[in-house]
Amino acid sequence: MNADGTLTGMGDLVNRVSRIAGALLGTAALTAALAACGGDSLEQGKEKGSGGSGGGQKGSLVVGAAAFTEAKVLAELYAQSLRAAGYSVSITTVKNRELYEPSLEKGEIDVVPEYAATIAEFLNAKVNGPKAPEDKPVASGDATATVDALRKLAEPRGLKVLAAGEAVDQNAFAVTKEFAAKNKLTTLSDLGRAKLKVKIAAGDECAVRPFCAPGLKKTYGIDVAGIDPKGVGTPQAKQAVKDGVDQLVLTTTTDATVDSYGLVFLTDDKKLQNADNVLPVVNAKDAGSPEIAAALDKITKVLTTADLAELNRKVDAERAKPEDVAKEYLETKGLLKK
Repeated sequence: MNADGTLTGMGDLVNRVSRIAGALLGTAALTAALAACGGDSLEQGKEKGSGGSGGGQKGSLVVGAAAFTEAKVLAELYAQSLRAAGYSVSITTVKNRELYEPSLEKGEIDVVPEYAATIAEFLNAKVNGPKAPEDKPVASGDATATVDALRKLAEPRGLKVLAAGEAVDQNAFAVTKEFAAKNKLTTLSDLGRAKLKVKIAAGDECAVRPFCAPGLKKTYGIDVAGIDPKGVGTPQAKQAVKDGVDQLVLTTTTDATVDSYGLVFLTDDKKLQNADNVLPVVNAKDAGSPEIAAALDKITKVLTTADLAELNRKVDAERAKPEDVAKEYLETKGLLKK
């Protein structure tokens, strides 16, 4: 979820709309990329999850993961839950959505962890043209409405959108605990009412992105004095706020390091940010069974934003393996036998 259009980290959510409006890659590029990810075809020797013996009692499935920590953790959660339900599951890492979404439509990948608003606008661009996310967006801060719009776009393409959960990875703004206490701030509305000038540590594009400085001004009346271009959620950006050089940092809701810098999130109480709730999207023909949905729904029902942040932290800070942190989490939640 980065500004460069490749999903390589927890970073810049503010560029999602511009990224998804980009050109979609053709079949030849997709085939080459999938081959590079391990094998000439993901279809080769693969029995579908709806039946057959495969390597598991109920058949085999391929879970796709984008190339950043959070996607890999979610893919492991999905894969291990599906294995516990009797499926043989493999995971394939594909660089970005432009590559894995067409593969999901084809059935070369069966299941992917997704973000409701981002995939909705991606499909909006694919169906209605690259300018559609800006001219006629379908996503909003309302999770239910966003998922409903997503389903209308996904179903004709052979995709099934499963239930969204509480866990969400979207833009978030934080201040120091001292700054919040001194000015009685818990929400972004509080910051707007306080009439304080704030400098934001973020990517330089924050100055023009509708979900960053312009949105903070329009929706909350926040007096943005300037942008300190230290990046989205980078250590340098958070340190600048900690040191008082800046007052507000743009990061993400699954940033587990905010507290270690003495920072606290301000609630997006007017829902400026689109609802990027985590949810599974599956190939309807090959992985649309109630049994698969039930296995994945167990994770969706328990996973919180704080949980996801902690899982990311264990991988990024403690160098734990995604498969290990996923297994421990599922065992703790009683979803896997120890």
